[in-house]
Amino acid sequence: MRILVVEDEKELRKSIVEGLRLQGYSVDEAEDGEMAEEILFVENYDLMILDINLPKLDGFTLLKRLREENQEIQVIVLTARSHVEDRVEGLDLGANDYLTKPFYFEELMARIRSLFRRKYIVEESMIKVGNLEFDTVSRSLFLEGEEIKLTGKETSIFEYLILNRGSFVTSETLMEHVWDGEADPFSNAVRVHISSLRKKIKGTGEKDPIRNEIGKGYIIDEEISK
Repeated sequence: MRILVVEDEKELRKSIVEGLRLQGYSVDEAEDGEMAEEILFVENYDLMILDINLPKLDGFTLLKRLREENQEIQVIVLTARSHVEDRVEGLDLGANDYLTKPFYFEELMARIRSLFRRKYIVEESMIKVGNLEFDTVSRSLFLEGEEIKLTGKETSIFEYLILNRGSFVTSETLMEHVWDGEADPFSNAVRVHISSLRKKIKGTGEKDPIRNEIGKGYIIDEEISK
């Protein structure tokens, strides 16, 4: 999943970005509202972490403009303000959740996981595909209780495919949601990582649930997941 962190406080922004990247997410960052607005209307994100008190363009204005064009992206508002009115305004403008500073990183991660489960209508934390199980909380893949060790990119690819199971996902879409803004869209990175992911699954003796069709993309095979 791809996340944009919009925060003018440099140390906090860098801390959030580094923490999210360690969790396997693809993350871009912006230090003010104008920069964030430019990025948002060029790139595709699954979630934005948005500070309210931003220079150049405040978070409320940015959120209002964003919702006029994009209803899909999930938004978590960060605010140092304790007034209920500010939190209510953020939610009324289209924020999906909020956190009041200071906060624990673990709480931010829990909010992110919750929003992603809601977005993709995932009621249970474990999603079964044949004998495979994907834990949406720990973002880990298991076969009969034994974890299959995946890299961060392999995890993100499998997570995106399983959350969008039943639909074909193109390489371009995976590049948009699994890689950050520095990725080369003309590279064969998607194919290489999916090949490695499939080899690891096949290496367990389990049937590979990922199917690809020329011109359509990749899909989690529904026959296997039943």
